[in-house]
Amino acid sequence: MSESDDGRSIFLREEPPLDLTFSEPELEEVRDHITDFIAATVDAAGAEGAVLGLSGGIDSTTTAYLAVEALGPDGVHGLLMPSEVNDPETMSDAERVAEALGIEYDVIEIQPIAETFFDQYSDAADDRMAAGNVYVRTRAVLNYFVANHENRIVLGTGNRSEAMTGYFTKYGDQAVDCNPIGNLYKMQVRQLAAHLGVPHDLVMQTPTAGMWVGQTDEEEMGVDYDTLDGILALHVDGPLSADATVRALDVTAEQVDRVVELVETSEHKRSMPPAPPLE
Repeated sequence: MSESDDGRSIFLREEPPLDLTFSEPELEEVRDHITDFIAATVDAAGAEGAVLGLSGGIDSTTTAYLAVEALGPDGVHGLLMPSEVNDPETMSDAERVAEALGIEYDVIEIQPIAETFFDQYSDAADDRMAAGNVYVRTRAVLNYFVANHENRIVLGTGNRSEAMTGYFTKYGDQAVDCNPIGNLYKMQVRQLAAHLGVPHDLVMQTPTAGMWVGQTDEEEMGVDYDTLDGILALHVDGPLSADATVRALDVTAEQVDRVVELVETSEHKRSMPPAPPLE
């Protein structure tokens, strides 16, 4: 845990291999830039506000705080969409966020909807990844169902670390109209969240996509977020070679290779579906 210039605590799990955090003036600039972006996006769409899914995690919570700053509480509608694989405490955190911000929110149980898919194609019902993606895509459909009805846009809650490594469901949690925190690495999201006044326990919560019981982001990716951010910033987004990144961050070559593999194999998720060129 470190301390910002004005005495506000910036919560990080450990000393990261690369410090990507912002200075206090930079934090204010980022905050203003994102809130202006949200307001301008809603205005350009001729919409009356925004809808976002609230999971109780740091990304959706930070996005919700920024959206309320940009649009006011009446401009934000939160959806809590639990299933049987979600930790009830996490859903309680999501409700706590909505109530603290004073926004309208609805709780929609998605297990019955998912079960309809599982019943219709039972061969895949026991496939953990396929079933997990059903939950995520069901939430996306509901986000747009509500947004269309209320003339709102759908706010994404993904960060740069997840986008670069493909840690999202295609046509699921990235089926959105914009990504307010989409250019922030995970450690920067944590820092901005603390700056916004997000409660400490939510800032430090173990990230999970809620795809199956006990699932965590870092375990599935095979690397912790602080290490991931450093490799992305120095090697994938930055100028350093793999060997130089290993030395600069004191990480293993296997960790660098793992991150590069995640980026390369998920390229299709960040691109429009291909079509054959016409001669």
